[in-house]
Amino acid sequence: PAMDRLVREGTSFTRCYTPSPVCVPARHALATGLPPHQINCFDNDTESMPFPSLMEKLQARGYQTHGVGKMHFSPDPWRNWGFDSRDTSEEIQPINSEQDDFCRFLRNNGYGHVKEPHGVRSEMYYVPQPSQLPERLHNTTWVADRSLEFLENRGTSKPFFLWTSFIKPHPPFEVPTPWDKLYRASDMLPPFRPEKFEALLSYWNHFQNRYKYRDKGYDEMLVRTMKALYYACISFIDHQVGRLLAGLGKELDNTLVILTSDHGEHLGDYGSFGKRSMLDVSAKIPMLVRQPAHFKAGVICDTPTTLLDILPTCLGFAGLPAGSTVSEGQDLVSIATGDSKR
Repeated sequence: PAMDRLVREGTSFTRCYTPSPVCVPARHALATGLPPHQINCFDNDTESMPFPSLMEKLQARGYQTHGVGKMHFSPDPWRNWGFDSRDTSEEIQPINSEQDDFCRFLRNNGYGHVKEPHGVRSEMYYVPQPSQLPERLHNTTWVADRSLEFLENRGTSKPFFLWTSFIKPHPPFEVPTPWDKLYRASDMLPPFRPEKFEALLSYWNHFQNRYKYRDKGYDEMLVRTMKALYYACISFIDHQVGRLLAGLGKELDNTLVILTSDHGEHLGDYGSFGKRSMLDVSAKIPMLVRQPAHFKAGVICDTPTTLLDILPTCLGFAGLPAGSTVSEGQDLVSIATGDSKR
């Protein structure tokens, strides 16, 4: 319902692609406006980034910047990188869990015994599983709660930038009760496995199928169960997006709202799992934008877009003229209106 609302009230960019279908390169590309080959960031173990971030540019413009949830910057995901403040929660738990605000939150609420709060990994990585946490303490709820807390308590003398980053629907596919019963495996379509699909897989697809324990046979009902839990994760996120839109209240129409993702998920299509391919299931991502003064309601734009377009779009709204920063992206306003030559 919440994402459908963004479609009705905003512009949907239906051909948006990630610059890299891997977490860290995609997120660094989003934050710098530069593609992976220019920032020398190709995998999740990249070196420290020497390039200024969108958050740092907005700080310099007088914005209050806050981040909630998964940032997945490398090599130090807890680096501020332009955020005035952060509520940290990373998918990979730190050796010292005191670094992670969500881990402390669980301990303070009597759930410190849960050592893998985002789902059990290793051999269970792609086995759908019930959450070990109740809905009120789940990370997806926590990310929305902390974001709403920021919106309620932020200073009103400055404009704000809020990066709300949900870990899900990243595997393991787990969601709290009652959301885990929202979709049923028997109702899910089987994965897309076209004739000779094996020829479409790269070395990296075979590699990730191996380390995700998914290369020893095909179980269609298991894959349908994965899809049911994956959909449930998305619906649970959608519920939180609705809370955030409501939390903006009368400021909603004055706020640029962008909903997107760093990459997709094969989920059994082409006999593969995870990301790391340029097939649509891995590289094509959502891009929904709402801001009534600049993006018309209900518009479907099929011009190709990318995460690189977010930085110039945000800086344009902050009043920085085009050409004032180095970026490979373009302002989504110009793309939506057809002024872009892309």
